[in-house]
Amino acid sequence: MKVLRQPGVPHPRLPLPVGQPEDLAAFQQWLSDAIPMVGSLGINEVSRQGDALTWELSLQPNLNDKGTGFGGALTAQTTLQGWCWATLWLREQGINRDVVVAEATQRFLAPVTRDYRLVCTPSVPEAPAQLAHTLAERGKGRIALTQQLYCGETLCLEANGSYAVLAAP
Repeated sequence: MKVLRQPGVPHPRLPLPVGQPEDLAAFQQWLSDAIPMVGSLGINEVSRQGDALTWELSLQPNLNDKGTGFGGALTAQTTLQGWCWATLWLREQGINRDVVVAEATQRFLAPVTRDYRLVCTPSVPEAPAQLAHTLAERGKGRIALTQQLYCGETLCLEANGSYAVLAAP
């Protein structure tokens, strides 16, 4: 039986993947349990290659009244994907810390008219190394990430976010 989340009660952390690669299916299941709306976002596939986190998504659960992608759902997806990128990067470093979005912006460039792909990468290539340095020096830090949403080869949405890694309690 699935336990319902309660406001004000943190969800248990997922154990770190010590000495092995992250099981993205297990992470996605944990994410759906931790954040109930995730199960309704239409995420079909999650993959990582280098510094890119890619999601394949269904348009159907994210439709608006015009039959295209609902901006609010797409915005939630970009914000969540950046949070996932930062959380997975930390886990890869053997760090289990809280991540929060500090700021986020979106530019809608074309309507989303079919299933789509969302790709998250650091805004600048040196951002992960800078975050590692800041975490070592201050115990907390920020990273800027970019999310790009594609329908086929058409860039439909570009989002930018700053994600804060909080200090250990």
